[in-house]
Amino acid sequence: MDEEEMERREAATDEGTDTAIEADENKLKERKVSWAKLRRVDSLNLEAGRVSTAGGHTSKVDWRRTLNLAFQSIGVVYGDIGTSPLYVFSSTFTDHKIENTDDILGVLSLVIYTIVLVPLLKYVLIVLRANDNGDGGTFALYSLICRYARVSLIPNDQPEDRQLSNYKLDTPSNQLRRAQKIKEKLENSRTSKVVLFIVTILGTSMVIGDGVLTPCISVLSAVSGISSLGKDAIVGISVAILILLFSAQRFGTDKVGIAFAPVILLWFTFISGIGLYNLFKYNVGVLRAFNPKYAVDYFKRNGKKGWISLGGVVLCITGTEAMFADLGHFNIRAIQISFSGIVFPALLAAYSGQAAYLTKFPGEVEHTFYSSIPDPLYWPTFVVAVAAAIIASQAMISGAFAIISQSLSLCCFPRVKVVHTSAKYEGQVYIPEVNYLLMVACVIVCVGFKTTEKIGNAYGIAVVAVMVITTCMVTLIMLVIWKTSIWWIALFLVVFSSIEVVYLSSVLYKFKQGGFLPLAFSFVLMAVMGIWHYVHKERYMFELRNKVSSDYIKDLAANPRINRVPGIGLLYSELVQGIPPIFPHFIANVPSIHSVLVFVSIKNIPISKVALEERFLFRHVEPRDYRMFRCVVRYGYKDVIEGSKEFERQLVENLKEFIRHEGYISEARAVEQMAEPVNLQHSTILVKDGKAGRSGRSSTVHMEEVLQQNPPRVSSGSIQSIHVGCKSTNSSSRMVTGPIQGAEEEMQIVQTAQEKGVVYLLGEAEVVAEEKSSLFKQIVVNYAYSFLRKNCRQGEKVLEIPRTRLLRVGMTYEI
Repeated sequence: MDEEEMERREAATDEGTDTAIEADENKLKERKVSWAKLRRVDSLNLEAGRVSTAGGHTSKVDWRRTLNLAFQSIGVVYGDIGTSPLYVFSSTFTDHKIENTDDILGVLSLVIYTIVLVPLLKYVLIVLRANDNGDGGTFALYSLICRYARVSLIPNDQPEDRQLSNYKLDTPSNQLRRAQKIKEKLENSRTSKVVLFIVTILGTSMVIGDGVLTPCISVLSAVSGISSLGKDAIVGISVAILILLFSAQRFGTDKVGIAFAPVILLWFTFISGIGLYNLFKYNVGVLRAFNPKYAVDYFKRNGKKGWISLGGVVLCITGTEAMFADLGHFNIRAIQISFSGIVFPALLAAYSGQAAYLTKFPGEVEHTFYSSIPDPLYWPTFVVAVAAAIIASQAMISGAFAIISQSLSLCCFPRVKVVHTSAKYEGQVYIPEVNYLLMVACVIVCVGFKTTEKIGNAYGIAVVAVMVITTCMVTLIMLVIWKTSIWWIALFLVVFSSIEVVYLSSVLYKFKQGGFLPLAFSFVLMAVMGIWHYVHKERYMFELRNKVSSDYIKDLAANPRINRVPGIGLLYSELVQGIPPIFPHFIANVPSIHSVLVFVSIKNIPISKVALEERFLFRHVEPRDYRMFRCVVRYGYKDVIEGSKEFERQLVENLKEFIRHEGYISEARAVEQMAEPVNLQHSTILVKDGKAGRSGRSSTVHMEEVLQQNPPRVSSGSIQSIHVGCKSTNSSSRMVTGPIQGAEEEMQIVQTAQEKGVVYLLGEAEVVAEEKSSLFKQIVVNYAYSFLRKNCRQGEKVLEIPRTRLLRVGMTYEI
């Protein structure tokens, strides 16, 4: 080959090399990140991690998926509100007499506009938008507020939390000033924080109380279709159904969920068909009730009696809160379609048909629903009614389990066993202890009250109280988060609070007739939740005030009497800002430390779910060569804590990823210190996968570009060595080797330690009140909290820690 041909080929090679280098530089520019984002500026001195692209329930879905979800929602969400026609008219006319047929039109008008204003306008069109990444309910509203304002009573907020992909904080708007003032008042007022927390647990307690009353009133009203058996027989059959219903809870709703939607859809078909039949057969003129004048005339004619009867009318919207609470299984559009297209027209037809029947047979008001059924459809309707009542009960019982599970994540409830019954739906849980307590309560209520009328007096308070709480919390969200116009906020608050307060005053009037029951339930549950949360907060504050100093760790590292034993030690603590005081107590009793020690803090974030790649947050504990790490493991209130094997695997893998990432950052810092910028000469060589390449020309890159050339997620075996030729200010060349090799060695030490075994170190902290504390505080801490703690599950069972690898250390905290 002649020299001319060789020169031509070399030129082509150089041209190709230059093109490749230019392409690489363009990629670097596209992927370039600022050093400020990589610097440690937060409480753990490490950025939160890589942002996940995993979306919440609000992700866009096609119309076929939406229609499928809308169909599924019929069986899960609407069982309660769908079975309301069984008892609304009988609960409204409590004396079972209708003296004026115009009262029927008045009550029908109230029912129509109550359904239009509250479920349709308030919930379907407005409240569903106040979701927490697609999840609804009282805790979702509270967690949403906690993300935008520091109103949590436990001061464990960290800057890293705001970088989670599901945090989704809005950018400032023109109306930020008003929202900022309200936010500052909430954050600076302890009273506001306490009130918000109490309102949240009150709403939660009311919903759990609803889980007791819904099975009773639904099953009892459905079985009452066999009126020939007598009242005692009806109560006995209802109790038997309730016991069977609660006994079947351990199998999970997913096992029978496939039959829910068809049954409830068949139920809506029955009640709408029967309603239209009665409407056209008896009196189509009842449709005049769409004129609100009949509701006004009803109050004028009946006065106080009409106001008292609102306690029965409000039962037509029982289960409305389920549309919001169960949003996490579906999406907003699916709920809107199913309610507006099926549930709403079916309910209007059912109530209109019953009203038309009562205009001809006013004496049948005690058993309006079953009396108005045509004879050929009586028994099929009865069977479907019982099935629908059971499904309605199932939905509220499952809702109570889900709410208690969320309460556990926010440290508002004693530890209980939570069994996840479905691999497809993380929200479907079963809590054995709570299940049997609910069963006993349901049986007592059913036997004690015997009739739906008396249970209805208690039922209304739970329903309306939750609605009032939701209105107040959504108003706060409008002010602080949505930054809506003040006129729209005022309109929302005035209209819906006025309606709900009037209803609440009516149901409270029947306090002695059974209305005390949900309030008694709520008081007990609030006391339990409040005591548990208060002591947990004080315990956290004690650890925060007495956390271990850095000097103690340095002295510990220099102490030759401390033995290092093989393996990984995981010391659990709830403290996220430092090392807990239980650690020195452990060293004093057992003067040995594992070769790798990790202080693990399980932290609950005020979002529904935390992506797996964002769950673990690490940092070194100085001195670094002592191989001690801090780890905050972040869970959303719907996340499931993994078993010990899976948790160990995830923790170790993320720890090694952290060490590798630290190696790249340290190397980037070393490059930045040696030259600014680095001038890459012809001597630059990158050895990758055993193949060496030489650059064809010099180029200048900054330290952050070096990071992008060696991203943290690259596997440990892909880069064998990196040599960067640097041109210094005095033009003398020198060679820098990054500390990646040290990181690889440390990762190997962690891997070896894992193979030796993982040991769990759990602090058993007994909490007592200080001697100078008040008598009330001593009763709460020393007796009430101690009783709850001794009768609930222990920490190792909740965390699924194997007993054979558990080491307990006891200590007393005086708060």
